[in-house]
Amino acid sequence: MIAKNIKGKSFKGCVSYVMNDTATLLEVEAVLADNTKDIIRSFAMQRSGRKEIKQPVGHIPISFSPEDKGRMTDEFMLQLAKEYMQEMGIQNTQYIIVRHDNTDNPHLHIVYNRIDNELKLISVNHDYKRNIKVCKKLKDKYNLTYGKGKEKVKREKLDNPDKVKYYIHDVIKSVFTNL
Repeated sequence: MIAKNIKGKSFKGCVSYVMNDTATLLEVEAVLADNTKDIIRSFAMQRSGRKEIKQPVGHIPISFSPEDKGRMTDEFMLQLAKEYMQEMGIQNTQYIIVRHDNTDNPHLHIVYNRIDNELKLISVNHDYKRNIKVCKKLKDKYNLTYGKGKEKVKREKLDNPDKVKYYIHDVIKSVFTNL
């Protein structure tokens, strides 16, 4: 289980991306969900209460190991997503949880409004460190597969600081391999 916390400006872009042809809408909270446009409008209406916030969109893709695919029912993935949100302090706000089946890795997307139902901003301070702790906690709790080694990591999908860490790892490994 790995998750990535992304902040964004456009609900339209994010919701349009996650509501693709392989999408299964697992849960919605405080959002009209008859169609993609209604979802976008619902998020935008609440967002309009705090126009000074430049990045109101919270987007969290959560991916699970192919080894855990057999266990990843819609119900179990939804449970994991909701526990993740609770642990990360994402509550009292609009959200959708969407499952995708377009890769070998079972994965889902949480899209939430960083402007909560009381028009307070949901903090993402230190979310990188909290994310690592929460993923580890859930993997341990549910005996989910940990990645083995750094060889399988798709470097082209990494962002900083992970991109830099893997680059340094690869350089050091190549130097010592060539000695």
